[in-house]
Parts: sequence; C-alpha cells; structure tokens
Amino acid sequence: MRIIAKRTLRNFWKRHPKAKGPLEAWHQEVVRADWTSPSAVKAHFRSASVLRGNRVVFNVAGNEYRLVVKINYPYRVVYVRFIGTHAEYDAIDATII
Repeated sequence: MRIIAKRTLRNFWKRHPKAKGPLEAWHQEVVRADWTSPSAVKAHFRSASVLRGNRVVFNVAGNEYRLVVKINYPYRVVYVRFIGTHAEYDAIDATII
C-alpha cells in the first residue's frame, strides 16, 4: 500500500515521542500490505474499526492514540486523515474527516 502523508505521522510523534515506535511499525506493516477490502484490513489488524466511507480507525501505542485513515482499495492508497489522543479523537467525526 502507498501511504499519503507520512509527514503527518512524523509531526505527531515530534509532539508525542511515545508514539514514534508504534507509528513507524504501523507504517512498515501497511507499506508491505496489499489490502483489497475492509475485511483484509481486519484480518491484518483485528483491533481496527472499519467505518463507512472506506475509513479505518487504528489504535496506536496500546490504544493511547487513534489513527484515522481513508483507503482507496482499487489504487492501494492509504490517506492519513487524523492522528491524535483519545480526547482529540472524541472531538471529531471520524466518518467525515
């Protein structure tokens, strides 16, 4: 998969250094993945939450942070839409972000 905006992840882990290792590990796994459907994502990351609009929520660093992505399955592209703490996540609507 191709990930759009690793810079967003880097900017986040600069503010939250504890997230760096888990986000880098997530990035490496996703780059090697070949997801064709939401069920393929769930098979790879069982704790991921699949939302409408091809969005997926990942728990990061032992569920300390939330990562929301939008996936274009035919083109194998993952767009980082949001990364934040639980409090920040609770303030957004992950289905439209």
